[in-house]
Amino acid sequence: VQLQASGGGLVQAGGSLRLSCTTSGNIDNVDSAGWYRQAPGKEREMVAIMTTTGSTLYADSVKGRFTISRDNIKKEVYLQMDSLKPEDTASYYCKVKGWWGQGTLVTVSS
Repeated sequence: VQLQASGGGLVQAGGSLRLSCTTSGNIDNVDSAGWYRQAPGKEREMVAIMTTTGSTLYADSVKGRFTISRDNIKKEVYLQMDSLKPEDTASYYCKVKGWWGQGTLVTVSS
């Protein structure tokens, strides 16, 4: 199974980005998925997760601004990021079940 994250880039504070995580290989669904991020010099942290029942959990720092979603037909996971702040600057990683994708860099300028 391979995961490919995309959608990162440079955006001004207050702007929006939508990250996508596409999957390939022998994976039945993307029921259990999440997004994590790692800023330079910091540990990787959870941003948003979605459970098999569809429940979601967000880091306090992104609540109300980020939304995780999934498409089980396409087997893709998304992260809509609105009202971005400079402190959201990081490499963002998707995780589906036990598999990790490579990071996509998000840079938010002030």
